[in-house]
Amino acid sequence: MSVPYSRYLIYPIPWYSFLIVLGASLAVFLAVKEEKRSGIKKDTVIDLVLIMLPVGIIGARIYYVVFSWPQFRDDFFSVFRIWEGGLAIYGGILAGLVVLILFCKKRGLPTLLLCDIIVPGLALAQSIGRWGNYFNMEAYGFTITDPRFCFFPFAVQIPADGYAWHLATFFYESLWDFSIFLFLVVFRRKYHKLKQGDLFFFYAFLYAAGRLAIEEMRLDSLYAVSSVRISQLLSVIICLLIIIYYLIKAKNSKIIMHSCLIWITASGLLLAFLLLFSLAPSLFIGFSRQHNVFSLLICSFLLVFFFFRFYLLYSCIRGVNYADNEN
Repeated sequence: MSVPYSRYLIYPIPWYSFLIVLGASLAVFLAVKEEKRSGIKKDTVIDLVLIMLPVGIIGARIYYVVFSWPQFRDDFFSVFRIWEGGLAIYGGILAGLVVLILFCKKRGLPTLLLCDIIVPGLALAQSIGRWGNYFNMEAYGFTITDPRFCFFPFAVQIPADGYAWHLATFFYESLWDFSIFLFLVVFRRKYHKLKQGDLFFFYAFLYAAGRLAIEEMRLDSLYAVSSVRISQLLSVIICLLIIIYYLIKAKNSKIIMHSCLIWITASGLLLAFLLLFSLAPSLFIGFSRQHNVFSLLICSFLLVFFFFRFYLLYSCIRGVNYADNEN
């Protein structure tokens, strides 16, 4: 199992393509079920997906090609061989989000509600799709030399590197994505103070926080410049924008701002450090890579903890204020 038996499910169908289609199909199935519960017009999700899915795949490919152009420069037609791997999830999400916004604007639908409907299935699809990286022998981490950690699925053997053991970062992200999926499903059912957009922002924040740490372990990261990992930088920006979004929503309430001040400050300091790490990793060159990974894991955990402490306080106080206004 540490090395896949084949890249193909049944020739000529690659596992990579099959798993992407499987994940997308389950995501659509879950979104359609939630569409009925939300009271949106029937087949709205299907109409959206027929546009979003191909555009998302194109966006994921363009994003990957742009940030790894030297790989394709000498063989332009390899750009179109997506079954060989090379889809960047951030590119797909950004392209899909643009389609969703335009779609909702044209049909007069609430954008954030439709985002909430889609994201649990999206997280599940990402979890399944990451196993395509396993069969393509990509998205792995740095070499492991300690025999205690040389086992599957914690690590994989890479034939191109003499069957050396490497961190199975695709598995870590798959596990994280599946955890996000479970959290979103349970939170949607159990927590009754959710507003439109909350589920979408939870997904984006959680995925970005996890990707921030996992990306540091990978050997095949995409770079904006020579030393800036684009996924880490984008992850920090996403977390920062989401916190700013909730701060703007809370700015008219001094009670909320005062109660949440400690969590806002803690999140801000962490994001400042992470932004510095993303933009200027050379400042941390004196530390080992293992030290950087461990530090980012702690930072990501604390960032998630601070954010949800802030959100829970914010939503509770918001609910009390709303009830007072109603009375």
